[in-house]
Amino acid sequence: MHSSPRTEAVPVPTPAASLVFTTTLSHGPLTRAEIGRRTDLSAAAVTKAVRPLMAAGYLVEGVDEEARPSLGRPANLVRVDGGRALFIGVKVTGDEIIAVLTDLCCRIRVARHVRITARDPGAVLASTAALVQELLTEADGFGVRVSGMGVAVSGDVDRTAGVVRYSPFLDWRDVPLAELAQAVTGLPVTVDNDVRALTVAEQWFGAGVGVPDFALVTVGAGIGCGLVVHGKVVSGAHGVAGEIGHLSIDPQGPPCHCGNTGCVEAIAGDAAIIRQVGAVTGLPVTDSAQALELAHRGDPGAREVYARAGEAIGRAIGAVVNVLGPQRVIISGEGLAAYDLFAEQIRDTFAAAAFGTAAQCDVMTRPLPFEEWARGAAATAIQSFIGTEHV
Repeated sequence: MHSSPRTEAVPVPTPAASLVFTTTLSHGPLTRAEIGRRTDLSAAAVTKAVRPLMAAGYLVEGVDEEARPSLGRPANLVRVDGGRALFIGVKVTGDEIIAVLTDLCCRIRVARHVRITARDPGAVLASTAALVQELLTEADGFGVRVSGMGVAVSGDVDRTAGVVRYSPFLDWRDVPLAELAQAVTGLPVTVDNDVRALTVAEQWFGAGVGVPDFALVTVGAGIGCGLVVHGKVVSGAHGVAGEIGHLSIDPQGPPCHCGNTGCVEAIAGDAAIIRQVGAVTGLPVTDSAQALELAHRGDPGAREVYARAGEAIGRAIGAVVNVLGPQRVIISGEGLAAYDLFAEQIRDTFAAAAFGTAAQCDVMTRPLPFEEWARGAAATAIQSFIGTEHV
């Protein structure tokens, strides 16, 4: 597992080639004419971009068998050959590591989970290396080498440097994770914030495809937000753009681990809800499932805790929409298990907070299995492999 990282990449030597490939990856299969319309490239430019990608096996062309005979000769469709390359995505939480093997189209082929008993970087890297070895063995069965690996971690992550500057759930500071993970796996490694990674997956392969401006709000252990503006995932000058979990919306509210008071996360994060439900019910509530059960059984105190959480989330979404004016807001994360308890409060508070026509923003929910966080990490590895980095 200590071989030198591979340097192979998709042959996209020009911006036009990169645009054609990423457009086909997200929207394909497409005819060449459709590629031209979506990219504003001439037929000649599309042909020039497609040719080396086909020669290298990353794009393939075939007849659209579903085209009606009355329309004449069926059109040839260009698509990405997902099996041309494989990737590994790893999501590290405070309790477990989730790893997936995906193809070039970010479709999960294999998934693995392992509990972690120690959170120090050395222990986590050892467990990660063992999982990666399992997935590399699985990849051998597909007859395709793994071309890259992405790792997603919560908190302040410098993707360019590959450094986890601070991860509250792991209690990591200034960990050169990309370098360390590359050393133990032998793979090119991309490290990013977990919410931004999930945003990349949604932008390229999910509910954000074709939407140039959207926000992904995640609800669960933390309250996160990934931002796409003019087709680019935005991390900001300091890498922490979108940290709506640390918007202080109640100066008299509970203290937050970030040092402020009344943050959205201190009101609506899992730990905050568990603590508040335990306080109002007087019962020993130790996890989200217990808090959720009490609320679903009709305990008025527990239901009020979830209602306040919904108001906090709705106010935060309203702030995002007012500042950036996205076309869509996607709400996801493991906290959606409680969505029926705070959906009304999110909608009402958002509607009250949104200014003018900003209230017309499409707010949708998208429940995702936990493997999707690891898939997001794989999406960042695919992005690095193609050479299309976000800002």
